[in-house]
Amino acid sequence: MINKICRRSVFLFFFLITINSTYAQDWPQYLGPNRNSVSAQKSILRSWPQQGPEVLWTVNVGIGYGGPVVKDGKVYLLDRDDKVGDKVRCFDLSSGKELWNFAYDAPGSVMFPGSRSVPALDGNQIYSCGPYGDLYCIDINTHKPVWHKNVWTDFGGGEIPKWAIAQCPLVYGNLLIVASQAPKAGVVAYEKLTGKVKWTTPSLGPVGYVSPAIVKVGGASHVVMITAAERGGYGESGSGGKVVGIDPLTGKILWEYTNWQCPIPVPGAVDAGEGKVLITGGYQAGAAMIKVEKKADGNYGVTELYKNADFGAHTQPPVLVNGYFYAQYTTNERKDGLVCMSMDGQIKWKTGRTPLFDKGGLILADGLLLSTDGSSKLYLIEPDPSAFKPIATSELLKGATGDQRFPNQNWAPLALANGKLLIRDQSRLMCVRVAK
Repeated sequence: MINKICRRSVFLFFFLITINSTYAQDWPQYLGPNRNSVSAQKSILRSWPQQGPEVLWTVNVGIGYGGPVVKDGKVYLLDRDDKVGDKVRCFDLSSGKELWNFAYDAPGSVMFPGSRSVPALDGNQIYSCGPYGDLYCIDINTHKPVWHKNVWTDFGGGEIPKWAIAQCPLVYGNLLIVASQAPKAGVVAYEKLTGKVKWTTPSLGPVGYVSPAIVKVGGASHVVMITAAERGGYGESGSGGKVVGIDPLTGKILWEYTNWQCPIPVPGAVDAGEGKVLITGGYQAGAAMIKVEKKADGNYGVTELYKNADFGAHTQPPVLVNGYFYAQYTTNERKDGLVCMSMDGQIKWKTGRTPLFDKGGLILADGLLLSTDGSSKLYLIEPDPSAFKPIATSELLKGATGDQRFPNQNWAPLALANGKLLIRDQSRLMCVRVAK
């Protein structure tokens, strides 16, 4: 009897480990489980065959920049045909077989067309925001919509922003948080199961392309939103931009930082620890490190620790590794490539044009960086502040057939689950084995 109980206990122990391991390796939202481009994946392959890591499958997708998410062995992607509308597609992670899709009408096109956001998975729901503001909650079991809102027109939005809406929904407790950036609402929180509006902030400024981020300040969670500056001439930083901290439960503005002027902000804020928040952008904005602290009267104060024009990011936020930040800082004005910066703002190295990293994806896993260069190559990199240290390189991303102006462009955020790296370019979703 005792032996039987012991065997059951051992079985239950390993069963729970397996469940937790599988769960930890899901990629349920923009930039992964903790929205910081860090994966719990272990056993990353430290070397690749001459032809590159094994490509397990590819599927055809439309032009776009929206990355995939993964849960329980299924891959989800927001795809788009500008002549028709958006389509949430679900694939089997092992084979690439399409299992189901949900499509809706939302025709239209902007410069750099196609989908541009990453859905969020939570429970039995997937939340997706299309480039024309259509926010859907879809049941992943019935494949039918639970509720539908429009983050733009519901709050007084008129003409669609120049590069459309690029919101990656954020699940926080029982809330779904997105940045409407419409005239009547800056950031909006919906009840995630019903779509009921729980709170809105006032308009926070001109429209940008940033999704809300969560940072910790003294143990409390703050939603951080970055807004655009009023743009001056080409290449000018403009004025009026700001960064705000918001109470995620009430929508109350807790603090503001106004010395940030990026006319086209895209990367979200990075939690740098101990109340520090790193803000990055392109268009000569660079980087700013601020520190947020709660004062004796209960209000919050913001201190600018430094600004550095030689570190920034155009589309995806930096990755923090052992006190150093790594980001692809190639913009319209500069070609710095992959850049490493210390916590105190010192540039340690940059690859420049050799090799050039231009808006590709970046994930930290098992102590290594997996990165695309935004064009044709996949890299495995040892993060080291002393020098750029590539371990393996493969030109396996050649051959995309989408937008022929930028045929190999892969700006979509990457996803990593169960040892499989998912890369989306202008015509394909590719699944690559990168772990044992």
